[in-house]
Amino acid sequence: MIPKRLLATLAALAIPLAGWAQGTWPDRPVKLIVPFAPGGVTDTSGRVIAEGLSRRLGQQVIVENKPGASGNIGTQSVAIAPPDGYTLVLAFDGTMVINPHVFANIPFDTLKDFAPVGKIGDATLILVSHPAFPGKTLKDVIDMSKKDPKGLSYGTSGIGGTPHIAGELLNMKTGSKLVHVPYKGGGQAMSDALGGNIPLVYTAVAGAIKHVEAGKLHAVAVSSRTRSPSMPNTPTFIEAGVADFEASSWVGILAPAKTPRPVIDRLNKEMNALLTSPEVVERLAKLGIVATPGTPEQFGEQMKADLAKYGPVVKAAGIKTE
Repeated sequence: MIPKRLLATLAALAIPLAGWAQGTWPDRPVKLIVPFAPGGVTDTSGRVIAEGLSRRLGQQVIVENKPGASGNIGTQSVAIAPPDGYTLVLAFDGTMVINPHVFANIPFDTLKDFAPVGKIGDATLILVSHPAFPGKTLKDVIDMSKKDPKGLSYGTSGIGGTPHIAGELLNMKTGSKLVHVPYKGGGQAMSDALGGNIPLVYTAVAGAIKHVEAGKLHAVAVSSRTRSPSMPNTPTFIEAGVADFEASSWVGILAPAKTPRPVIDRLNKEMNALLTSPEVVERLAKLGIVATPGTPEQFGEQMKADLAKYGPVVKAAGIKTE
């Protein structure tokens, strides 16, 4: 007789298989948890992919916003969800590779609790200034910050976000004295920059491009490895003299750990088809996101590398929250 405990274990292991053993997955709607409020670039990018996946999977992919604790609440809800392919999370680098270093108690393990499906794309970050600010190049900004005893202020959307960490990384690499000024959102930081109340803002290209094109802000440099397709005349930090400097934000899709591999492979295949579609590439580009089709393994390796990359930066900057 098979022990009851063993039977229970075998039954639990069989649950994830039920949805696809007969080739039926998905046979009901799939839920995509977005751990932020509606309307932002991250949320919008998730909705673009959810819409496309709904068509390709033949089942609706429903976006559910679960904001709170800088993305931790919604992300944790997926970490503990059944690994059956019906609950996914929109992964954001700030949540997955920065929060684990910033929060004293993080309710999930980025590498152990999730199965990578694929990266959607990279959101290029940009350093912009008020037109009246005398520093026009990144070298100007760095030099001016070193000469000012108080340093040089730069605004971001908040403590521990990718722009904040990127600014601290720039300080570490160049010896600049950029002083972080956190706002409650990127929109508030942008408003102060437009009003000349703060000289610099580090933000996503999507939030700055219309102001740069209107001449209301000056584009100093983008911190992606290559120039942004939507702002091809703006140099990268690397071109501006900071060797090997790359700091972009990214978004992707994760499933709970132990989600069956055939489900992961199907999702990745359909995502990559979307990310090579001219329509989706263009829609993401308007959000300042460069589509990056690839494998689950490539996405997993980037998360692992970024966790290691940002840990020392967060520690050196003394960024902590409860």
